[in-house]
Amino acid sequence: MRTKCLFIFLLLALQGCSVSRLAYDNADVFLRWQANSYFDFHDEQSEELDRDLAAFLAWHRAKALPQYARLAEEASARMLRGIKREDLEWGYDSVRVQIGETLGAAAGEVAGLLDHLSPEQITHLEQRLAEENRKFAKEQVQGTVEERHKRRVKRNVERLEEWFGTLDEAQAERVQRYSARAPFSAELRDRDRKRRQAGLLAMLRAREAKQRLVQWAQEWEAGREPAYAEASRATHAEYVDLLLDLDRTLSAEQREHAARRLKRYASVFESLIGQ
Repeated sequence: MRTKCLFIFLLLALQGCSVSRLAYDNADVFLRWQANSYFDFHDEQSEELDRDLAAFLAWHRAKALPQYARLAEEASARMLRGIKREDLEWGYDSVRVQIGETLGAAAGEVAGLLDHLSPEQITHLEQRLAEENRKFAKEQVQGTVEERHKRRVKRNVERLEEWFGTLDEAQAERVQRYSARAPFSAELRDRDRKRRQAGLLAMLRAREAKQRLVQWAQEWEAGREPAYAEASRATHAEYVDLLLDLDRTLSAEQREHAARRLKRYASVFESLIGQ
């Protein structure tokens, strides 16, 4: 199971208040669908899942959304005055904390249910994870170095243009340099994904989710191969340098584009708290 899907669904892809409210108001439907695609819940399990999702979303509205709103508001202000290294590290650390808290809350709610999975349901999960691994390998691992480089450049340009608007030629060239310099770690990430998945499957077969799932969900970097940990640190450092370089070249319009987007997120999060 992709443990970050809860956080990603609830935090990202917010394009406007009406769309966000529709998505958030139907979060239980989406998360129920996701859970069933992995575990094939039925009968009393489905009822327990509904209770767990309701408890998680109540926690999320009360505890997580106010934090998201505060962080987005602060990030908007920092963007307008110009980004420094400490701003990027603040943002990175803040998001990591929010991911950890959200995953921990979600894991705590569903752990009891997962301790009662049948062998057939665990096998179903194992098959779904294998499907995802094949998809990941196709998108991230396979291909020549040149093909993978092009895919990385495309992903990063698209992601950055969502925030800043169209990049100019010099800015796009800086993204090219980042993509060439940052380590290619897809093979290491693939092995780490499978290691984590194997740990989850073993936990479920031992019926130890209540004891271990929260820690497993929150400590997603624990136990990594030293080579993968080093590649992740190097990639992070290169990306920070990329963003600092881009910040020095942003037009007033590009900077305002990013600040407005963050401000809009803050407003959306605020509007969802009381629902």
